[in-house]
Amino acid sequence: MRKWLGLAVAVIVADHLTKFWVSSALDYQQAIPVLPFFSLVLVHNTGAAFSFLADAGGWQRWFFIAVGIVATVVIMRLLKRHAEDGRMAVALALVLGGALGNVIDRVVLGHVIDFLYFHYRSFAWPAFNVADSAITIGAALLVWDSLHRKPGTR
Repeated sequence: MRKWLGLAVAVIVADHLTKFWVSSALDYQQAIPVLPFFSLVLVHNTGAAFSFLADAGGWQRWFFIAVGIVATVVIMRLLKRHAEDGRMAVALALVLGGALGNVIDRVVLGHVIDFLYFHYRSFAWPAFNVADSAITIGAALLVWDSLHRKPGTR
């Protein structure tokens, strides 16, 4: 179980180091093109994924903190139960680290720092961060694992 918690902590550390670096290097909403389809841009997200509920008036901060805490408790229980199942444990650890990385932002700052911005012509994907990436990868691994698990296992 310790190594999976270590992975979650590594996600939190990587998330916050990159957020600190971007916050130190860029002004709010400043964009630096890196590739024709990718830029670094400093934005603050008070909502959830894709800025869902970002303009809800402030209550969403506490709601998303509560959701993050509940998710942490559930994921910790699942991680304890599946600590010997490497694929499942990696997926859960990634989701745990990402969720806590964003919860820390909400508690300390009142918003989540996003900075990875993919775009092409008129299409633009909402900015995201390392924590969001870990959650997405972990969730995809959970789906993949559930689709490829042999019947009767688990």
